[in-house]
Amino acid sequence: QVQLVESGGGLVQAGGSLRLSCAASGSILSINAMGWYRPAPGKQRELVATLPSGGSTNYADSVKGRFTISRHNAKNTVYLQMNSLKPEDTAVYFCNVQVVTTTGSWKGSWGQGTQVTVSS
Repeated sequence: QVQLVESGGGLVQAGGSLRLSCAASGSILSINAMGWYRPAPGKQRELVATLPSGGSTNYADSVKGRFTISRHNAKNTVYLQMNSLKPEDTAVYFCNVQVVTTTGSWKGSWGQGTQVTVSS
């Protein structure tokens, strides 16, 4: 079992900043990738930012230069620093992690989602 706990969402004015956190716990041997997603028209969820273990970051074009993803490996935590927020960033943000469990299996898990609301 892998549990994810998200925090950091809220209401902010356009141009403001928020920092999301997602902490993973449970039967984790290693974490291969961590990322953030949000709903999008015509899609279940769209990629916002991902950070694979030992790899380079990947961002949606709409957030490049404004959002920064990072991770604290010892804490099994991924962060999303969101600056210069726009009303169109309003969404529920979901954390996703891809792990190898202590039983040796690969598992993908989703967080419960955290609401980000940007007022104009």
